[in-house]
Amino acid sequence: MSISTANTTKLLQISKWLTLLKPLWQVQAFECQSLPWEQAFPRLADKVWQIDDADIDALDVEQQTLVEFLLPSVLEDLNSASGSNSSSSLTIEFTELRSLLCNEFIASTGNDSKSALTETELSHFSAHIKGRKWQQITQFAYHVPLDGLPIVEWCAGKGHLGRYLAKTLHTNVTSLEWQQSLCEQGQNFAKRWHLPQQFCCTDVFKLDENPLKTEQHAVALHACGDLHVRLLNLATEAATQSISFSPCCYHLIEAKQYQPLSDAAKQASFSLSRHDLQLPLQQSVIANQKQLALRHQEICWRLGFDSLQRDATGNSNYLPIPSIKRSQLSGGFVDFCHWAASQKQVDISAIDDIEAYFQIGRDRQRLTRRIDLVAHLFRQVLEHWLILDRVCYLEQHHYQVEVFEFCSNSITPRNSLIQAKKR
Repeated sequence: MSISTANTTKLLQISKWLTLLKPLWQVQAFECQSLPWEQAFPRLADKVWQIDDADIDALDVEQQTLVEFLLPSVLEDLNSASGSNSSSSLTIEFTELRSLLCNEFIASTGNDSKSALTETELSHFSAHIKGRKWQQITQFAYHVPLDGLPIVEWCAGKGHLGRYLAKTLHTNVTSLEWQQSLCEQGQNFAKRWHLPQQFCCTDVFKLDENPLKTEQHAVALHACGDLHVRLLNLATEAATQSISFSPCCYHLIEAKQYQPLSDAAKQASFSLSRHDLQLPLQQSVIANQKQLALRHQEICWRLGFDSLQRDATGNSNYLPIPSIKRSQLSGGFVDFCHWAASQKQVDISAIDDIEAYFQIGRDRQRLTRRIDLVAHLFRQVLEHWLILDRVCYLEQHHYQVEVFEFCSNSITPRNSLIQAKKR
């Protein structure tokens, strides 16, 4: 099998660093009562406790700023543990790891694409589609090459992307979607606009035969977890000529542990749980100050209740509670605890001072925010590893592969487009 040495080498290099620094990112903050890596990384521990609570969110938003702030302490601790005092070694390590953590692997293509539709067409095609989603569709479509192949839209929903491609590329599109109602809505729109788009109502996990053919171009915008892995498996099986897809929500898998695709990824000396696979998604670019404040309040209350239930029941593990409505945060902490206790059938009647657990929750939140901040150093490099696993898998099946950003990070952090063409 033909494999790109460069991509395999890069994947193995990332595997090395992720293995070495696993204590910093493979952690569940809500389970911790102290910094879990404090003894191994004392300089890093000092550094994170020097951060003012009010500065954490701003530091967390900008990946490069976060890396520049914390990485020197990480490397100092590593060199201290290894007994190395070489400044040249530290410089080399800093440069290499900084590049990986800042995700300099993926190039931007300049994302000021313009729609090929008239103003009238735009108003109809973009109706009922939220602004960012519409931008994702048009900018993804802008990078789909005009190769003359009929298109298969994977997990199409109402077929917004396929409809846009059928119109702008003047090509036949088959949209695969398992929900009948969405297929009907998409097909009705295609008929009204006389578009060469056909819907096929099918569950891609329950197929009698492979729906993909050799002479096709498969596309998928933000296909989650197992869905885009299924696409790759079937596309490589059918030797589909072209594939353009943007992966998303890596944690939405049926297996409890991630199943590596490529031979190189299978060599990694770590495994990834569903919780680990959520790390690349932990970056918000759209939350405003009010949303952030409510989120912090909710986490504080959840942690406060968790400490309360531990004392009430003797349970030493974190107890997750159901999603809450924002309106519930307008009440009091004590009311919240009674609600949570009823949801989880926990008897808290023996606890005299429930309000005291509010401060305990705040203290635990200060801790978890710092644990998460350090873990967030690795959110982009872990996604880089996952993307390279897909790239190397495709290369093993004789595809020529490119990876680039199809839109800006402000539109969506899930902006990596993997473009593969059969050799």
